[in-house]
Amino acid sequence: MVRFFRSLKRNNRREWFQPRKHLFEQHVKTPMLELVSAINAGLAKFAPDYVTEPKEAVFRIYRDTRFSADKTPYKTHIAASFARRGGERLGAGGFYFSVSNETIEVAAGIWHPDRDVTLLVRNHIAETHAELNRILADKKARKLTGNLQGDTLTRSPKGFDPEHPAAGFIKMKDWILDARLDPSLATTPQLHREVVARFRAMTPLIQYLNRPLIARKPVRDLLQDGW
Repeated sequence: MVRFFRSLKRNNRREWFQPRKHLFEQHVKTPMLELVSAINAGLAKFAPDYVTEPKEAVFRIYRDTRFSADKTPYKTHIAASFARRGGERLGAGGFYFSVSNETIEVAAGIWHPDRDVTLLVRNHIAETHAELNRILADKKARKLTGNLQGDTLTRSPKGFDPEHPAAGFIKMKDWILDARLDPSLATTPQLHREVVARFRAMTPLIQYLNRPLIARKPVRDLLQDGW
């Protein structure tokens, strides 16, 4: 897997990839699907709502170059995401990991949410920041996940007190835990264990962030209820 991406990075063009597509399928995509299945077995024990069909979880290798100055056609990593069932329409956060020849990324949280989701999460943090602080203070989990990160506003958003004790969290535009592992793990049995351990450690934050989003009933359901 790592060797394939190292070569692809040097030869990111269709003329190189197409004759080697079978190698991608055999040495990258198939092992990734198997890995996702194994990770699902772990998620089923502590975050069952995020178990995802492997073919739905794994991203395509092809880049969308329509609005990008970079016209190279292929991603130089393979990635998978595990969204909460029904969470797409709610904007709920989920889990993610990717493998390249440079790093293995293991992440969870809410990234680039829309305005409504952002406001719900900020209000939730403002009201329950003590709980968020307790989650992030877990030293054992932080050793695996790192610190909360994401893009941040320079000022407190409208309607929020700049002196609020959780102002730093409220100003955030993303709420992400993001750990990086050595790419040499990609071809070892330890990779599954390392990813699952980090997903488990990230679960309390995901559950916390998603709580106000899950509580919000989708418009489609309101209509079905006769609203």
